[in-house]
Amino acid sequence: MPNLDLPILVVDDAKFSSMVVGRTLRNAGYRDVRIANNAPDALELMEQRQVSVLIADWLMPEMDGLELTDQVRQQDEQNNHYTYVILLTARESVEALSEAFDRGVDDFIYKSDMTKQLIPRVFAADRLADRQNTLLRANSLLIENNRELEATNIIDLETGLCNNKYARERLAKTLRHAESRNGSTAYVLCGIRNWQELKRKHPPSVMSELAIGIARRLSHLIRPMDALCRVGDNQYAIVAYFPRSENCTTTTYRRVFDGINHKALKTTVGYISVEAGMVLCKSDAQSGTPSVPEVEQAAVQGLVDAYETRRFTETMPEVAEKV
Repeated sequence: MPNLDLPILVVDDAKFSSMVVGRTLRNAGYRDVRIANNAPDALELMEQRQVSVLIADWLMPEMDGLELTDQVRQQDEQNNHYTYVILLTARESVEALSEAFDRGVDDFIYKSDMTKQLIPRVFAADRLADRQNTLLRANSLLIENNRELEATNIIDLETGLCNNKYARERLAKTLRHAESRNGSTAYVLCGIRNWQELKRKHPPSVMSELAIGIARRLSHLIRPMDALCRVGDNQYAIVAYFPRSENCTTTTYRRVFDGINHKALKTTVGYISVEAGMVLCKSDAQSGTPSVPEVEQAAVQGLVDAYETRRFTETMPEVAEKV
């Protein structure tokens, strides 16, 4: 059954021609038919309310049917909508029709046979436009759902560890907890120094095995109460709270450093050794509570130093004065 409420816009500078098209559509039962006498007026009407089918004369002054189609496609792109464009034409050359299809026109109706072709072509246009707009709406909804999931997601899908979003939230909570309890916060950043070199040698599937292997190794080496997160392609962070500042040292995490550097990881192409750099970024209530970015900045700089010295280094964030 045709959708008789289908929004249709007819554009023709010849008032007699547009009147014939409009009357034929209304006689077929279509109730939402608007008429424009030129392309600019048509665009203004479409800005006010979208249409599903546009029937336009090819040859018009100011802006012809192809130029109008270009403008309609730009409107459609902005509005996440699809308008089915049918041109009325007396031109039957293959070259002319090929050019029109390339410009985004969907169909043609020859003026010499318009009364027979019009309604069947509009029936087809209705189905195709409806299907295309349904797909556009579904895709828009899918994109929005994905954005919401990404906004709330705290899991690194490759390794199953928590991601950088969670690491920052956990670090903020731990810093506040350490401040209220007069304790210390440890942010241990572990980076794989030879990761890019390994990526040049091995396919993505093997690199994924390595990432998962590193995540498992670190999970077994950290303390039960520590939070382990993957914060970058080749970087992992440990967030921990220490009631006593003297226990928050590199010694506590020495076995993590040794466990990654001194034992190769098994993959489908054999055992692969990684070179890990590690830095402990420590903060405590006595020295002032830093912000999350201040801790992250100090840790990244400390990791650069750790790469150069190949040692497990320790640093403290610079705390900006609170105004």
